[in-house]
Amino acid sequence: MEIDRKIEKLPAGPGVYLMKNSGGEVLYIGKAKNLRARVRSYFRATGDGRYAVRFLATRTEDVDVIVTANEKEALLLEDTLLKKYKPRYNIRLKDSKTYVSVKITVGEKFPRLVITRRIKKDGSRYFGPYVSAKDVRETVKFIRRIFPLCTCSPTVFKNMTRPCLDYQLGLCSAPAVGLISEEDYRELVDGAVMFLEGKNRTLVRSLRKKMEEAAEALDFERAARIRDRVSAIEGMLEAQRVVSQRSADRDLVGVARSEGVISVRVLHVREGRLAGGDGFFFEDVGLPAGEVVGSFITQFYRGGRFVPGEVIVPARIEDSAVVAEWLGEKRGGKVRITLPSRGEKLKLLRMAEANAAEALSKRASEKTAKAGVLEELARRLHLGRTPRVIEAFDISNIGGTLTVGAMVNFTEGEPCRDGYRLYRVRTVEGPDDYAAMHEVLSRRFRGAVRPGEPGREEGEGPKGLPDLVLIDGGKGQLNIAVAVMRDLGVTGVELAAIAKDKPAAAKAPPGKRPAGRGERVFRPNVKDPVLLKEGTRADLLLRRIRDEVHRFAITYHRRLRSRAVGSVLEDIPGIGAAKSRALLKRFGSVDGVRGASARELAEVPGVTEGLARRIKEALGEEG
Repeated sequence: MEIDRKIEKLPAGPGVYLMKNSGGEVLYIGKAKNLRARVRSYFRATGDGRYAVRFLATRTEDVDVIVTANEKEALLLEDTLLKKYKPRYNIRLKDSKTYVSVKITVGEKFPRLVITRRIKKDGSRYFGPYVSAKDVRETVKFIRRIFPLCTCSPTVFKNMTRPCLDYQLGLCSAPAVGLISEEDYRELVDGAVMFLEGKNRTLVRSLRKKMEEAAEALDFERAARIRDRVSAIEGMLEAQRVVSQRSADRDLVGVARSEGVISVRVLHVREGRLAGGDGFFFEDVGLPAGEVVGSFITQFYRGGRFVPGEVIVPARIEDSAVVAEWLGEKRGGKVRITLPSRGEKLKLLRMAEANAAEALSKRASEKTAKAGVLEELARRLHLGRTPRVIEAFDISNIGGTLTVGAMVNFTEGEPCRDGYRLYRVRTVEGPDDYAAMHEVLSRRFRGAVRPGEPGREEGEGPKGLPDLVLIDGGKGQLNIAVAVMRDLGVTGVELAAIAKDKPAAAKAPPGKRPAGRGERVFRPNVKDPVLLKEGTRADLLLRRIRDEVHRFAITYHRRLRSRAVGSVLEDIPGIGAAKSRALLKRFGSVDGVRGASARELAEVPGVTEGLARRIKEALGEEG
């Protein structure tokens, strides 16, 4: 075989290998200290007998390798290539920017506390990324009550002339107007950093010492403020479970597997207390636990995530020494990767594994419930099969201008945002929703995978065919969808259109709507529509999908409209995108800006009196 001859010529040194199918798609990326031996093990009859390894070998037609100077370079290169190629059979965390992080701009004179989805190399301290944006917002609120840090942008900070509303609420110390010294503000920043690192007991000891110093200096007001911070942190510590007698920072990695799904749960122990955790799910293709955990760890700690002194894992990682060295460089101190066999550490690991198993059980229960909803929906609409993949379409315009289309994808009853699409309508002049829908549907389904053709079983993405297409509209829009599918030769896709309440029905109280009124679902070649029932799970799902595509379309249209409106202001010398947004936010529209006085315009951050006069001259009273 050609691939066997290629393998024999591979180097015996460290590097990264890429396994590809006949079409050149990267299926799997791995690293090895001996590339030839590692790749050869996939294809030898007497080699690695694990299911996943044999499974990959049967689909691999070519192998590329990249030689590195050492194992650590291979580790870093593997992570880069995973983000670039997104191979389907690797354990792969989403890119960090899809999660939220907490950022403290420590390089600034008065550092800000910011929630962000993008991690940059800008000298700031990043904490996270975290899975739950809601939990992060609650954490930031708590931090700001204890350590009132500024959150406003540099432009707003620079132009601040009086304390903001957050200062009145006790959430900001107003450094922009000089109500706190740089030294005192730095103390707040240091406290917030220690809190986010989970060093709460150390933080409490430090604050108590400062409180005593303030009291000895007869600065009782400052001592009282510090006392309140200590009380708030201690109240939170009481709610945290003590899991270790050692005052140590550890992360516990628990893994559970069931029915083609891997659950990974990371529990964070800070100073001996359980301080939270993160949970993830992956498709299980049969890779061994050590390979799963090793790949997970290198992705989990990339970016600005806090690295503890010890990571406890449930399986032996082949290159654990290299991974530990890399983590140590990120931490700035020694990091141990431990596979415990007894004692306290094994008990901690069992706790993480129990959490992973519980998350897996909960997910399975939710999946079963969602499957029941989809089966109910199939019965309600008389569909030929359960609609596991649903795509919904909507059109948005005002007076026929800036007409846009939107598509959302719901897979197994949940939004699949990788399948969301936006369309600028190109061929339609004026307010013609039917023609706009025809264009959008044609663009979506032209070249889509037909049922029975290769790739149909993977039809969850934008190139595959959904089980159900849902149109926001009535019979007219449904007929457009039928015509598009017929013209393109697309078969095997169910169609439905959901029409909104009629005015009389919308005003009636729930349960008392006139017969034949309310939200209705139209189906091809069916005379009478299906009336949605209040409170049923299937109908709630339909409304949710319809509302989501409507929101997506409206948001896109508003964004385009604001760009068009903003460009009017940006034509004025001295006004860029930021000042344009600030003016529109303050006055609501270009007409609002036009009607404002020069003095009112100059109150907007960044707008000088001279620029305010230029704005008045450019827009004119009559526009």
